Amino acid sequence: MQLYYLCHSFYREQMGQKEICRVEEFNEKVNAFRLSRIILTAFELDIFTVLGNNILTSADVAVRIQADPRATDRLLNALVAGGMLKKEDGMFANTVFSARHLVKGAPNFLSGLYHTANLWETWSTLTDAVRAGRSVTERVPLNLRDQAWSNHFIAAMHNRGVPQAKEVADVLDLKQVRLMLDVGGGSGAFTFEFLRRNPFMHAVVLDLPRIIPLTREYIGAFEGADRVSSREGDYLETDFGGEYDLILMSAIIHINSPEENAKLIRKAMDALNPGGQLVILDHIMDNTRTEPVVGAMFAINMLVGTERGDTYTTGELTQWMKYAGFRNIHQTDTVSKIQLLIGRK
Repeated sequence: MQLYYLCHSFYREQMGQKEICRVEEFNEKVNAFRLSRIILTAFELDIFTVLGNNILTSADVAVRIQADPRATDRLLNALVAGGMLKKEDGMFANTVFSARHLVKGAPNFLSGLYHTANLWETWSTLTDAVRAGRSVTERVPLNLRDQAWSNHFIAAMHNRGVPQAKEVADVLDLKQVRLMLDVGGGSGAFTFEFLRRNPFMHAVVLDLPRIIPLTREYIGAFEGADRVSSREGDYLETDFGGEYDLILMSAIIHINSPEENAKLIRKAMDALNPGGQLVILDHIMDNTRTEPVVGAMFAINMLVGTERGDTYTTGELTQWMKYAGFRNIHQTDTVSKIQLLIGRK
């Protein structure tokens, strides 16, 4: 009770308005990781897929996932308590949501959760990372990471990119674009949507050698595959070439150091035709670095998981673009607040 009054007084003093700070609500936030871990474990064990449209006992599920019966039963009960499964007469089944989004093969399967599960280990090192001022996770070079990691990561980025690409295409001027470069383009989700909007456009997707085979699979499934080519390379080292009308840098700025980003933006300037545009899509922070909230949280993701990554402010990005020679630099947000910084050569 004493903590309640302390919290209440703090908010009144700091914010000048009545706020209620309940210990129970605070504890819910602190312990939210429990449900997250339960769901991710169930996802990794394929519990939702095993259930599918079935109604099974926990013993049946344990046999199918090759796990301990008692532990499986407790996990299933926790999933019921968390709203992810249903239970009746000792039998378990998926909820409508779980069946729609967590069963492999479902049209709306959230395959990106595999990547979320991969992040668990790095986020667990946050205390040590803050002390050290850098990621303390043992770095596994990208070329040595197993193929499953790459598959999960690119699938997660594709699932995010497909709906985002539609919004981004709505706010860009693509009419005069004949050739675009998608830097670190992964699955090509943005490229495909841009090509749908402009039938005269061609594109190149640049990514690492271990990613490009995945890129080519996505290109093969695209109806305009003859207008897309792929290219292997490290975007910091590989020559972009030239004669592009648009260069897209989606979700790569946050991986790099300030010096690397300045170099990358200069490379884009050199590769663009006069009048061509550089489009940066990322978490673009205000000068306080506290907004948007998702960007502030993502900066922590970069701290624990990368060697040099961070989220950067509008001012920092604008400065790098100005130094490179870009003009008409402006920020545009889509309907769902996807942030873009655009400049022209």
